[in-house]
Amino acid sequence: MKILGISCFYHDAAAALVDDGRLVAAAEEERFSRKKHDAGFPAAAIEYCLEAGGISARGLDHVVFYEKPLVKFERILLSAMQSYPRSWRSFTDSMIAWMGDKLWVRDHIRERLGIDRSKLLFVDHHGSHAASAFYPSRFDKAAILTVDGVGEWTTASFGVGDGEKVRLLREIRFPHSLGLLYSVFTAFLGFEVNEGEYKVMGMAPYGQPRYVDKVWKLIELSSDGSFGLDMDYFAYHYSRDTAYSQKFLSLFGPPRRPGLNFFTTSSGYPSYFGPKPGNFAELVRANEHYADVAASIQKVTEEVLLAMVRAIHRETGLARLCLAGGVALNSVANGRIVRETPIEELYVQPAAGDSGGAIGAALYAYHALLGKPRTGRSMDHAYWGKEYGDGDVRAALERRGLRYHHFDDEARLLDATVGDLASGKVIGWYQGRFEWGPRALGNRSILGDPRRAEMKDIVNTKIKFREPYRPFAPSVLAEQAERFFDLTSAMQQDAARFMLLVVPVKNDAVPAVTHVDNSARLQTVFRDTNPRYYELIRRFGDATGVPVVLNTSFNLKGEPIVTTPDNALNTFFASEMDTLVVGNHVIYKSENT
Repeated sequence: MKILGISCFYHDAAAALVDDGRLVAAAEEERFSRKKHDAGFPAAAIEYCLEAGGISARGLDHVVFYEKPLVKFERILLSAMQSYPRSWRSFTDSMIAWMGDKLWVRDHIRERLGIDRSKLLFVDHHGSHAASAFYPSRFDKAAILTVDGVGEWTTASFGVGDGEKVRLLREIRFPHSLGLLYSVFTAFLGFEVNEGEYKVMGMAPYGQPRYVDKVWKLIELSSDGSFGLDMDYFAYHYSRDTAYSQKFLSLFGPPRRPGLNFFTTSSGYPSYFGPKPGNFAELVRANEHYADVAASIQKVTEEVLLAMVRAIHRETGLARLCLAGGVALNSVANGRIVRETPIEELYVQPAAGDSGGAIGAALYAYHALLGKPRTGRSMDHAYWGKEYGDGDVRAALERRGLRYHHFDDEARLLDATVGDLASGKVIGWYQGRFEWGPRALGNRSILGDPRRAEMKDIVNTKIKFREPYRPFAPSVLAEQAERFFDLTSAMQQDAARFMLLVVPVKNDAVPAVTHVDNSARLQTVFRDTNPRYYELIRRFGDATGVPVVLNTSFNLKGEPIVTTPDNALNTFFASEMDTLVVGNHVIYKSENT
């Protein structure tokens, strides 16, 4: 039975194909359209999934959408009426948007794919999230927690997965939302909502949580893990222009202006910011204030999540937890869940946000609606995107007339790459199928030597052109992780496979991937899921004594991660990377300039 899952029309549109309960392919539309967080109909992602499954749209048994549009439309209408007349402008904008694609999802999908309407199914947004977390896990039974901005009405839910069944037992409803609370601060700190939340998380360690007491004025937490917001501080439920009210500003001061450079005493002042401004000291004080605000909302978010998890454990007694929704991408909070709650094993699906709803919708239909048993392998890697073979690579190289080296012997290829890494060069590493989710996990990565403290500034300055507070991740051999990082039973912590746990660093051997608070968002690498990347890191460890590499996503600031060989070449030559390894081909910048 072949089932296509779709998520779209809000942000991070995606498609996924499941065949008899086994995932075949999954991809976000942005990788093909090159439009970051593309929300449109995922035509290219669908085309890829069908191609990977060797079928046409007419060969699908079901197509499943990741939420119920009419229920969401009900929420938009009722919320507008309850906050009228303040909501009239946002209501007008919403109606224009809904009268386009959003209200006619059924007809839109049916017409685009040419399928019979009887094949089209709809699943609740948080049901899709829950399914995306539980069914791909290796757990027979586990607690489930979903937390995001908002689906139809639900903003958080908790339940239990048991075999083929997923039961959501309780929920929190709009406008009370932990995800929207965090997004309000994201906007206040000058970042784009649904894009800049991870920047807030990265900024937080440069500050102190001095305003925790003020943040707690906005949210009331109950002993059962539920919470409510004081809506007098917010405007997102009625305004199209701003997420916070004047009362919020009276508490935290004026918002940070978007686009300003961020630097503090502890971050330093990067050379790529240009000459220091005349009011440098004043700007440092302002940035440190905003870093303190970031630290405060991050701290409160962590405490709320910990309270929710502890409450779930008290009620279910289950020590395994599946976590989904956009808030599940808060890897700092995930690390605390593992360290500070009774949860022994945490599973977070790599595309935990809305894009992951495509997988969840397909699996929910197969298992929960159709009653089919769980026979597929659990999702222990994220390599579900499209692969481009040696022929595609060579064609791209020859179109540009580039000099390159082709290696028939993998050992020689890896040793050459290790030599470059150990000598301080920055490597573009492009292999196999691209990753599912927002993290580069060794198939579309930029790599560096983590032992070199200067490597962080080199990659930021010459390649990524991004903010200095953004940390880089270590990819470490799974069996060696506990040598360098404070993570008990590292090989059993599946969230670490997907770079979704932040943990303390145990020694000073890897300064380039150690954040200002002595933490790192690590990726554990296993031989059976990515043998070439594993072997590269192993050989680097043999050469240096440190089986770890610095890993960041293969893209420039503001762009999606690269997909095709041409994308990789464009990014390579637009940056100051030294070497590009594409499949079995190696391109040296020095030979092509």
